[in-house]
Amino acid sequence: MKVFVHHVYEYKKGLRNLVLHTMSRMMVATAKERLDNSNIDYYIQDVTASKVNVFFGAKECVSIVKKICNKPLNELSPEEDFMLGIMLGYDRKIQCDRYLTRSHYQEGMAS
Repeated sequence: MKVFVHHVYEYKKGLRNLVLHTMSRMMVATAKERLDNSNIDYYIQDVTASKVNVFFGAKECVSIVKKICNKPLNELSPEEDFMLGIMLGYDRKIQCDRYLTRSHYQEGMAS
């Protein structure tokens, strides 16, 4: 929970507009309570029987996450993956390289 609390702190200080935190399903109630008490929007995505992804942050960002992350993250299209990475603040050049690699890979699969 220490990392989660730090992510909340970074969001509140304006360092991030959107956070993705993977945690144990057993900690979800505590995380939801903290986010609710801080009036922070969130979306919880199942990962496995024991883990979840908690996306939280700006309402607009969470709304987009709800629309594009309606499947496992490894099944996102190259465009969805790129957009999510940029929204999470990942390095732009690395995201561009990742997009080019993933989109080329998928083009090869279609042939």
